[in-house]
Amino acid sequence: MQDIDSDIDELFEDFPSLKSVAPFIEVAQNVRWFRSVGDPPSDYSRQIARDYADLLGFPEADPVFLPEWEDAAAAAENPELNSMAWEAEEQLRASLTTDVLDVIDENVLEMVMAHVAKSISTVIEESAREAAEYLRIDDEEFVQAISGAAAQACYQAALVSMANPEDDHPFVKRFQLFEQGHWPITIIGSSFLIF
Repeated sequence: MQDIDSDIDELFEDFPSLKSVAPFIEVAQNVRWFRSVGDPPSDYSRQIARDYADLLGFPEADPVFLPEWEDAAAAAENPELNSMAWEAEEQLRASLTTDVLDVIDENVLEMVMAHVAKSISTVIEESAREAAEYLRIDDEEFVQAISGAAAQACYQAALVSMANPEDDHPFVKRFQLFEQGHWPITIIGSSFLIF
């Protein structure tokens, strides 16, 4: 496999569908991750959450912004986390991956996604640790869970940008909730749980 840092710019030039990745990485690196966890949501955040649930196919799921990290941890550990909403996301991810692989080969996609992860993982983890410290959460699992969710949202949003750049996609809305400083956890029953 080629060295990611030396060849990534060349890949972006060779594959037009990858041109959206560099600007996306810049956006992700400048997100103020987790700054609003536990805070009351803005009307804009509520609308993004509503749009996400609708676009994912769960219009009955009302956004519930959790005020306490213990509630967020319980939601993230809920056995129903691998719910119908999770399955819907997995189907969307698989479909986007297929669309991208129609244009580039699997090794290129792996290289690009490794570059995305490398470019944002430090920023996300530092922000997660800062949020944990600010909220006085002494729980490494919390840091790992919130970091992992943000990294997944970046992966999903990067796939959208490569496959079918559009604002009205559930993964774009999920990323936008992270941009607003929240942690969208999952849809369980008729609630979309967000910290």
